[in-house]
Amino acid sequence: MIGDIETLCKLANIKINLMKTDPKRFFVRAFMAGAYLGLAAILSYTLGAMLSEHSVVGKIAVAASFGIGLVAIVYLGAELFTGNCFVTIMPVLRGDMKLREIMPMWVVCYIGNMIGISLICFLFIKSGAQEAIMQPYLKGIMESKLNFDVIDLLIKGILCNFVVCVAAYSGVKIKDETARLIVIMILVMTFVLPGFEHCIANGGIFTMGITQLGSTIDWSMLPLHMLISTLGNIIGGSVLLAVPIYIMFRTPQTK
Repeated sequence: MIGDIETLCKLANIKINLMKTDPKRFFVRAFMAGAYLGLAAILSYTLGAMLSEHSVVGKIAVAASFGIGLVAIVYLGAELFTGNCFVTIMPVLRGDMKLREIMPMWVVCYIGNMIGISLICFLFIKSGAQEAIMQPYLKGIMESKLNFDVIDLLIKGILCNFVVCVAAYSGVKIKDETARLIVIMILVMTFVLPGFEHCIANGGIFTMGITQLGSTIDWSMLPLHMLISTLGNIIGGSVLLAVPIYIMFRTPQTK
């Protein structure tokens, strides 16, 4: 188990070196992570809209199906900002790197994720698919999301990425493919069902809302929502999970 930190640091170095040596390739990997998450958003929110008259069943369907996005990211090889907040902080905690050295990678990953998920979600709404049921469903979601308390939203962001990064960590640790898939799906359901906030997923959801609803919604709180949820996600992955994992499995100091 002590080797976990070495494994995570090696994985982090691969990601950081790819960003340094081939930023275009890294950006495309980030773009595709957003696109995969966009496909999950299409599936889960279409199910939610179809089952909106059965609120409990609809919420369970949304939560149960959204995990397919993280499964695709893990299995197909892509770069998700929220997962990287956990993995790439390990060399910083160990003292091998400075935080400023990984920040460019975080920024590029975040932008790539946002472009990928926003494009897929934009195209979905523009296709007109399920428009009759999506419009009222999205309106309710937008009004709910944009009416928030800052502290509550921050905590939801922290808890969200704590769960997401446990899923990412499980993806590294679990070797059996079936077990890995099941664990990731259940863990993603764990953050979606209570309504925790994932900044990249929100980028896609808000894109759906803006494209579908336009000026019928007051979007003035959207930038603050994205900022707070992003900060919460960073804390959840880089502090709440990464620090305890590092303390648990770091190489013992020899006297």
